[in-house]
This record gives sequence, structure tokens and C-alpha cells, in this order.
Amino acid sequence: MALDPRAAAAQVLGEVLAGRSLNQVLAPRLAQVSERDRGLLQQLCYGTLRQAPRLQALLAGLLNKPLRDKDSDIQGLLLCGLYQLESTRIPDHAAVAATVGAVATLKKPWAKGMANAVLRRFLRERASLAAGLGEAAAASHPEWLYRALLEQWPAAAADIIAANNLQPPMTLRINTRRISRRAYIEKLAGSGFEASAGQLSPQAVYLASPCDVAELPGFAEGEASVQDEAAQLAAGLLQAAPGERVLDACAAPGGKACHLLELEPGLAQVVAMDVDEARLQKVSENLERLGLHATLLVGDARRPGASLEPASFDRILVDAPCSATGVIRRHPDVKLLRRPEDIDQLARLQLQILQGLWPLLKPGGTLLYATCSVLARENSEVVGQFLARQQDAAGVAMEQAWGQPAGCGRQLLPSPQGADGLFYATLRKTP
Repeated sequence: MALDPRAAAAQVLGEVLAGRSLNQVLAPRLAQVSERDRGLLQQLCYGTLRQAPRLQALLAGLLNKPLRDKDSDIQGLLLCGLYQLESTRIPDHAAVAATVGAVATLKKPWAKGMANAVLRRFLRERASLAAGLGEAAAASHPEWLYRALLEQWPAAAADIIAANNLQPPMTLRINTRRISRRAYIEKLAGSGFEASAGQLSPQAVYLASPCDVAELPGFAEGEASVQDEAAQLAAGLLQAAPGERVLDACAAPGGKACHLLELEPGLAQVVAMDVDEARLQKVSENLERLGLHATLLVGDARRPGASLEPASFDRILVDAPCSATGVIRRHPDVKLLRRPEDIDQLARLQLQILQGLWPLLKPGGTLLYATCSVLARENSEVVGQFLARQQDAAGVAMEQAWGQPAGCGRQLLPSPQGADGLFYATLRKTP
């Protein structure tokens, strides 16, 4: 029997509240609901998490006492109910009834009356409850991140926050070795899809509405892939040439490595390395669909010397593990899972990765450092620390028209209908 979608959402949200990532817990639940309810389940999970700090503050004002940790699924259900009442077109009475009805599936009958009372009280007092919210909660951001954005990007913070709270656009990368961007947009139109060309990447196409990739013409044949426009810039910035060896050091799920091979099929070798063997399987699947080849390697970018020879690569791409603060709209669980102390830990990891990979680069070679963070602590500060310690490293000035200067690199900020927030810096190994 298929699982009730609101009960499934409550379980997913409860697990995220308990510290697990949305990617880990959503897929198994999608398999448990009926096919027609999968879209609703995804909407409830992603939408609730995008608004979670606001919804949590509202819920705190509605409860007489906090729920116990073991009842995180009930908390998830109540947050999901508030999300439906605040941000969907589901009629209020239907949202309340369906949310309260889901309590039975969670096998906590004591919560039924409480859920009904909480949601109905919210309908009566929503204006006063909203008026009492603090700035960060009203903006649906954790306090620490809200303050960091205001401090680092005072002129752009409102736009960043707005973008973080929206559903992101679905962006495609066109394999121009097989079809031109214009021809693919025409092909989309012929299949009933409205689309437009991106402004930053020559291969980017934005869909007016998201869809299942299986519906896209030519997707199975490798004519297009799903990749944000900001992420598509990496392959062009690396400027790999025929005959060169390239290392994609944190490769999973493989979008950037595949793009490199699409743009320059004459590369001598692309090594796609990742510390997670299971995630490398996704790289393999993407390569196979696109008819491309790379050498897959399980390895830790902090200590790659056991598997790779010194000075053996002309180009290295480092898409470093980061806070994901530039892609929150795609990973809204970041708002609940990330803590301010994580940023310093990630910055130390990023510096270790740069130091571990640098010996693999040939003299005169280029390393492209990238993150999907908008925080200087992970971006320009990490690059600055590395350059200060590494005498044979030099930052290359980036003169691109997009983004904003950030040390020797450039920072893209998330745009509501455009690209995600990524940082790039180019480093050259001097003789």
C-alpha cells in the first residue's frame, strides 16, 4: 500500500531535523508513495525546508512546550502543515484535514488533537504571529547566515535571500558536439517545451518549467545534461588544450568532467577522482550516457600522492567541498544542517586539498579552484592563505564580465531566475 504523501513528508523532514541530509532520506520515501504523489512529496519537502527557519519560529509560538526529540516526525508534519497554509494553493480546510489525517500513519494518536489545534490556531492568529518574527526568521534564514550575508554582501543581501527562498530554474547544458544550442531550443519547442538561452555559458539553456529529464528530447542520446549555468563556466575557465592531462579532483557527480570532454575531445586523459566510491558510480553513468571516457579513481584530494605521480597534470579542477551557501535553493536542508562553526572546518579542509593537489601540477600548469559558497572564508580567504604559503603559486587575474571581484577570483551570487552562487579562482604554478 502506498504511503500517504504528507506522512512521508513528515518522516523525511523529521530525519532532516535529526541531522540527516535531504538527499539521503528523500529517495527511499519517493519509492514508497504512489507515482501521482511523488511531485507533491517533493514540493512539500523542498518547500518546507526553504521556509524552515520561518516555520520553526511560527511553530514555537503555537506550541505550549517544545516537542521531544523522538517526535521529530510530528514536528516535521506540523512544519509541513504550516507550509501548506502559508505558501500553497491548497485550500486551508483541505490542508488541515489532510495533515491531521497523516498522524494515523505515523502511529502517534496523541498528536491528532494537538496538530488540529495548532493549525487552526495559526489560521486565526497568523497576522500577529508573523508580526512577532525576528528579521532572520521572517527572511527564512538561520540567524548566523542572515547576519553573514548582510555583512559580506550588504547591497546584494536582499536579492541573495530572495533567491535562496525560491525554487531554482531547471538549466540544461547542451552538448554542442552533437547539436547547436539554437537547434536544441527549436527541438524543445517542437516537443512543447518553452526555453531560452543562458547569458553566461554558450551551452546553457533555461527551461520555463521544470520537467522529468526522461521527457526531454535527445536526453538519452546525450544531446543535453542538467547543469546550472554557473557550474558550466568551469570547463571554459580551465582552458584545457588538446593533448593535455586533466584532473577533476572532486568529480562526483561528474558534470564538469563531462563538460570538459564535450568541449575538448582531444584531451590526452581526464582523471575523475572522488573520495566517495559510491558517488563515482554517478560519474560513470553520466559518462556512459554521453558516450565519453574518463579514468575513474577513488582518492582523497588531501593525500592523492599514493595514486598519482607528481607534476603529471597540465590542469587541475578543484570543485571543493563547501557550505553550499550559494546553492541553498537546490539544497534547502543547508538552512537546518549547517552551523557557523562548520565554515572554519570547511576552510581548513579546502586549504588541505589545495596543498595536497598542488604537487601534482606541472610547472606552468593551471589549477581552477571552485566552490558553491558565497562566504569569503571559504573562497578568497582560502585562496589568499594558500598563495601566502606556496611560493610557486600565483593568482591569475580574472577579467570576466560576470560576477564580482573577490580577491584574485570572481564571485557569482545566486540570481532568482539565473545562475547559482559560485566562486572561481585561477592559480598558476610558476617555474
